[in-house]
Amino acid sequence: MLAVRLAAWERPFELADVACPEPGPGEVLLDVEAAGLCHTDLHLLEWPAGTLPYEPPFTLGHEVAGVVRRLGPGASGVGEGDRVVVYARWGCGVCWQCLRGWENICERPVASVGYHGAGLGRDGGLAEQLIVPSTRYLVPIGDLDAAQAAPLADAGLTPYHAIAQHRDKLLAHRTAVVIGVGGLGHMAVQMLRALSAVRVVAVDLRDEALELARLAGAHACVSAAGLGAGRLREAVGGLGAALALDFVATDETLALAAGAVAPGGAVVYVGRGGGTLGVRAFATAFETSVTVSSWGTIPELVEVVALARAGAITTETQPFALADALGGYEQLAQGRVVGRAVVTPA
Repeated sequence: MLAVRLAAWERPFELADVACPEPGPGEVLLDVEAAGLCHTDLHLLEWPAGTLPYEPPFTLGHEVAGVVRRLGPGASGVGEGDRVVVYARWGCGVCWQCLRGWENICERPVASVGYHGAGLGRDGGLAEQLIVPSTRYLVPIGDLDAAQAAPLADAGLTPYHAIAQHRDKLLAHRTAVVIGVGGLGHMAVQMLRALSAVRVVAVDLRDEALELARLAGAHACVSAAGLGAGRLREAVGGLGAALALDFVATDETLALAAGAVAPGGAVVYVGRGGGTLGVRAFATAFETSVTVSSWGTIPELVEVVALARAGAITTETQPFALADALGGYEQLAQGRVVGRAVVTPA
């Protein structure tokens, strides 16, 4: 079967023919219907060997929706033909965090297993088929379109998790700021509107991304070109933002987030732009919390799928065939994808 692979560190991704997988004990074989392309994948191209404890080669793709093809010995809980989205952060399954569904912060060191999950050290879903190690990672999607469902595993789950930790701050008279309206940011805008009455201010450099933010429900859209914290704070109004979600996370955007947040507010470092957020008295609003957010939990993915099935959130997608996935990554790297690039192997 055809698959998009990381063959070695600091080498371009490649299309390769690989053997069709067979499910072992407790495992599930899926026919992949759709898989999203993510900036996290692009970071893998930049990092030398040893940055992460992965051993290439492996297939990329951690946003996956598909159909259960076959159950391995002892696997139960789903049936052949069931349509599912895959929770792709695979932990040990037995530590305290995993047992409560928080496999995103599994207590077992990643270096001891050599992976974070599907497409991140283990074979992912940018292929015709995927092996999932346990049925606990499968969330039913019913008749939800696969291209809509696949991005929910990260582009939907990650902003939901970032927001859910701070729902107590999302009051009707407050404001939330979303910095970076890409695959994750445009979902965050919709979720803030669906889950609260908070005013939403979106920030991005690209005109097309700001237009996407407007369509997603943002009350105000601010260009990041030449933007300083003072001007953003004026756009936010009042004492500042109750919640600032940074889906870029460079030095510049983190400074914007910290400069716009109100006393008692929260900054969530979501993006992987490598920036540093300096915190010091009088320069940072008092009682501000800072969270470095990571993915989300299995129960939260169930909630995200429910929002999508109810029509409360939709993913702006740009389709690619599996054979064209490398071109999709090129467009993503060039900032030419609005919303989420989604590959459909069929």
